Amino acid sequence: MVRFGAAVLRSYESPFTVEEVILGAGPGDGEILVRIAGCGMCRTDLAVRRSAGRSPLPAVLGHEGAGVVVETGGPDTGLSVGDHVVLSFDSCGHCRNCRGAAPAYCDSFASLNLFGGRGEHAARFTDAAGGALAPRWFGQSSFAEYAMVPARNAVRVDPSLPVELLGPLGCGFLTGAGAVFNSFGVRPGDSIVVFGAGAVGLAAVMAATAAGAVAVAVDRHPGRLALAERLGAIPLHATTAGFRNLANMPELPDLAGLPDVSDPPDLAGRVQRLTDGGAQYALDTTGSAHLINTALRALRPTGHLGLVARLHTALPLEPGTLDRGRRISHICEGDAVPGLLIPRLIGLWQAGRFPFDQLIRTYPLAAINEAERDCDAGRVVKPVLVPGGRGR
Repeated sequence: MVRFGAAVLRSYESPFTVEEVILGAGPGDGEILVRIAGCGMCRTDLAVRRSAGRSPLPAVLGHEGAGVVVETGGPDTGLSVGDHVVLSFDSCGHCRNCRGAAPAYCDSFASLNLFGGRGEHAARFTDAAGGALAPRWFGQSSFAEYAMVPARNAVRVDPSLPVELLGPLGCGFLTGAGAVFNSFGVRPGDSIVVFGAGAVGLAAVMAATAAGAVAVAVDRHPGRLALAERLGAIPLHATTAGFRNLANMPELPDLAGLPDVSDPPDLAGRVQRLTDGGAQYALDTTGSAHLINTALRALRPTGHLGLVARLHTALPLEPGTLDRGRRISHICEGDAVPGLLIPRLIGLWQAGRFPFDQLIRTYPLAAINEAERDCDAGRVVKPVLVPGGRGR
């Protein structure tokens, strides 16, 4: 039995409460127990509040964890006590897509990650009074001091690295960078326009710059555009008049820094002029139908638009937007195999080419509600909760 502190969400409207929780048994086959050093706060965590009851509560959320292995469920995990690991999304490991190196499209992705998690040993996770907590969120529930995790979700990293900062590489940064490297296969000289300079969008900007591409970042916040420019993008301001709040859309990987939906009709033309006739690739992180159509118009012939936000209404496409070989697809988790992409991103960071740490502000776990407020207000790109630590 392990007792430890965790941030529990008890209702869709209430703040998080940091309280004692209990794991009634140690790791089973294929599992590891990880002492969490840091966990990023992702918009998908916060979207649980708007999940219309589909995500069960009370729950410990958090799915961008990183830390140190303190116990394993046996030699078959491939990990040892003391290993430093970054945690990523859950997958079954045996469906056709998992076997085909596409775990983000696992047949059980939604049930494992969003709507209840794995059913095995669920009852062992309780609050201090013995009340049941929802099964592990994204296989982690890492807004906590410890997390019990399927070993297949964990990626071993060099112990000399600041492990408390690495958790967002398992989801938000993985999604943006993976879209560039995996979904698009961006090459030197290509061009990409990114709509929304939040964590996912800025990760895409960093990856595009690292790949030698021309990147254009579209946002309504001057501060986010200035940050995008420092990271190598051409900033393009979208007006704020008539901006629609899109924060009621659940399961969005990123909502911070959303562009305007009342942009001037020449926005696509401005992108085309900046990219010598149109971008080869576009990434939309907003879920706005208006901006999706703008992105399609900004593409050159045969261009590819990727969406990372989950759509909850019909998407009307304007006439001509898909002409001349343009195409559109949804991208989940950057089409990534975490065990391959996370080490690549760390290597780029060590070389000074993927400075994700510039997007992070740390908070102690006890300040989780402050971190949520700052995230909602756009005052921080990527909050990272540090159990037992101090913020900066």
